[in-house]
Amino acid sequence: MTTKSFSKNDFGPDFIWGVATSALQTEGAHNLHGKGASIWDVFVTQKNKILNDDTHYKASDFYINYKQDIDLIKQLGIPNFRFSLSWPRIIPDGTGEINQAGLDFYHKIIDYCLVSGITPFVTLYHWDLPQELQEKGGWSNRDILDWFRDYVTVCVAAFKNKVTYWMVLNEPMVFTGAGYFLGMHAPGKKGFNNFIPAMHHAVLCQAIGYNTIKDICPKAIVGSTFSCSYITPNSFSQKDSVAAKRVDALLNRLFIEPSLGLGYPTDDLPFLKKVKHYIAEGDTELMKVTFDFIGIQNYTREVVAHTIFTPHLNAKIIPADKRKVFYTSMDWEVYPEAIFQMISKFQEYEGVRKIMVTENGAAFPDEVIAGEVQDDNRTHFIKSYLEQVLRAKGSCTKLAGYFVWSLTDNFEWAEGYKQRFGLIHIDYDTQKRTVKNSGKWYRDFLSVAKKEVRLESIEEQLNIK
Repeated sequence: MTTKSFSKNDFGPDFIWGVATSALQTEGAHNLHGKGASIWDVFVTQKNKILNDDTHYKASDFYINYKQDIDLIKQLGIPNFRFSLSWPRIIPDGTGEINQAGLDFYHKIIDYCLVSGITPFVTLYHWDLPQELQEKGGWSNRDILDWFRDYVTVCVAAFKNKVTYWMVLNEPMVFTGAGYFLGMHAPGKKGFNNFIPAMHHAVLCQAIGYNTIKDICPKAIVGSTFSCSYITPNSFSQKDSVAAKRVDALLNRLFIEPSLGLGYPTDDLPFLKKVKHYIAEGDTELMKVTFDFIGIQNYTREVVAHTIFTPHLNAKIIPADKRKVFYTSMDWEVYPEAIFQMISKFQEYEGVRKIMVTENGAAFPDEVIAGEVQDDNRTHFIKSYLEQVLRAKGSCTKLAGYFVWSLTDNFEWAEGYKQRFGLIHIDYDTQKRTVKNSGKWYRDFLSVAKKEVRLESIEEQLNIK
């Protein structure tokens, strides 16, 4: 057994601590007070798209319970709250008349955060595109550049005097890959002809969003968030190594590198050369942006092997349950060093100014027993990943913050309500909130600056026998 200890103090006095949610996963009220339909409102009605045919129509009912949830953030001593705005709640058809009731709702959230001493971190797009825009092609239609600019303008003009921290897009690789290539997420499109233009337009919108915010509010602190997974080959063979390199280019490099002026990683992913059909004059310069910070969102590593059965990529990810490792209920390997490796990887980019871990957490089966949720595995997960964040802090001068995903249990996209990531348990029948032991641990860690965290071996932490 190894024993290590660390405290909040070790991260420095200016390190940013927070918790995160998204609008569609928590708000509910999907058709109340003038909100328009989103692509997810339509997608969840299709058979066999969502586990157990769950819908997000109520979720954790944050639309009604936002004060209670913000009160819980305050009680847990979490100083920063990341949440997203719903595009169709603010502009129901995506481009037309503004829904004042939608703006008023977010004013109330922001105001309540501020009076509670909590700093809002606002994400502009977390996957809930207005359905009317999808009917015009959505992210695969180049008009999205104008639609998105107009939406960002409305939001920033409304909240510029209250919000300092903005995030443009949440995980563009996921919403374009799962939504426009694999068809697993809304809007359920498949194939390169959907994915390549959606990808390119999302890259451009990263920069458009940044520039639009800065034009309206030059002192705003603006970033965007990127999903990332530490990629390792399944063996020392040349074929597996090349396959891993391709997957790394796809999952970790595809959206950050063009924004830094490095172009698309076409050497490793030749199929991306098709993007030339969608690149207009001036796009190469337009996509460049130097964010004030980037958010990286890491949960696991992926082990990759060569295969001839995946066209263009010639690679496959070997599921964690096939590798005899400890994994979460999402079948994601618990591999704390992954977050160190990803922070280190993004630190190496010269154009990256600051890095925040804007999502990190774990889904495990949770149960309320005698009024408590003893989610020891989640607590140990957060501890072990934080140890690696601290390790990265020792060499990464750009590392500035850490946000747990998520505040409450919520609608987990195609996984419905089965997967629980929250620090707070939600009884979806009664909407009762119960702070889990992991939430209490995070509270204690943040509130007692000199509190030390004891870290046993990873096997002991995660109850591996």
